[in-house]
Amino acid sequence: MEKETVVRKIDNKDIEELYHDDSIKSAADIIKSGGLVAFPTETVYGLGADAFLEEAAKKIYAAKGRPSDNPLIVHIANVDDVENIAKDIPDIFYTLAKKYWPGPMTIVLKKRDIIPYATSGGLDTVAVRLPGNDIARALIKVAGVPIAAPSANTSGRPSPTKASHVFEDMNGKIDMIIDGGAVGIGVESTIIDLTSDIPTLLRPGAVTLEMLRKICERVDVDPAIEHLLTGSEAPKAPGMKYKHYAPKADMKLVRGDESAVLKYMKDRIKDCDKPMAFLTVDEHKKDLEAEAKGKSGINILSLGSIKNPDSIAHNLFDVLRKCDELGVEYILSEVFDESGIGKAIMNRLKKAAGFEIIDVR
Repeated sequence: MEKETVVRKIDNKDIEELYHDDSIKSAADIIKSGGLVAFPTETVYGLGADAFLEEAAKKIYAAKGRPSDNPLIVHIANVDDVENIAKDIPDIFYTLAKKYWPGPMTIVLKKRDIIPYATSGGLDTVAVRLPGNDIARALIKVAGVPIAAPSANTSGRPSPTKASHVFEDMNGKIDMIIDGGAVGIGVESTIIDLTSDIPTLLRPGAVTLEMLRKICERVDVDPAIEHLLTGSEAPKAPGMKYKHYAPKADMKLVRGDESAVLKYMKDRIKDCDKPMAFLTVDEHKKDLEAEAKGKSGINILSLGSIKNPDSIAHNLFDVLRKCDELGVEYILSEVFDESGIGKAIMNRLKKAAGFEIIDVR
């Protein structure tokens, strides 16, 4: 594809209006004809294609530069649609779906043959989500097919939380972008695997481990949340095997007690001889800015407030992309408590940094 990608902006409408929106209809026609459309969800922007079409799935991998063994998430418009694409569905699925769908939770189930292996990353399972975003659900409904949709970014880059991020990565590679404004949550959906006796968390998100454990008798945590899979290991869900969310600059995380982390960052600011970004929080920003005063090439960027972890999740990918815009060569980031949504924040930061962590005291 050589021509510029079409961008259609959709302002706030209720879902019944969206079913009749011309931009939604145009996007649905593209999906039905085997094309690619980027659209907002409540987590990040997705890059959608007909989940039933093998060739459409291959177009997603090509546009993203994504390895073909990295599974795609299949988005549906109604809970009942699951039975058309999955089998051997356990009772706990319906309990979780009733509680958290529509919403930022993806569930891995055994797939039916109608889902091609190109969509499932070669696995006999399918990752399914019912998004909470009205634009996303309207598009799926009008298209009349489940929509396979990973994040709408070049593979490995920070996920897109704005239509401008999608345009930056995907212009000329896909048919249309639906601009629904900035997303709400800012990190991808929670993924939980229900294909074995014990539910297993494959990717943390806004539906937290603590929330899942209130419903499920037991939830295991896949070790891949804490490390990248090796070449011989097959990923069960998106983002498990390959470096993800990474800015262009070399990035490391700084871990330790608050005073030690701030001292380490201040010392690096003093010694800085290259364009750098320091990722911090509102509560520490002024302190680091004072240290950086008068020095060029130093960027102090706040991810949000430590008192409001949701704000850090919301801003994370936008700030990582900002680092690319600033042309920094090196990034240091604070780390965060891993309770609640903090587990998702740290999962993304660790992957962005290739799990390189500096421990200080």
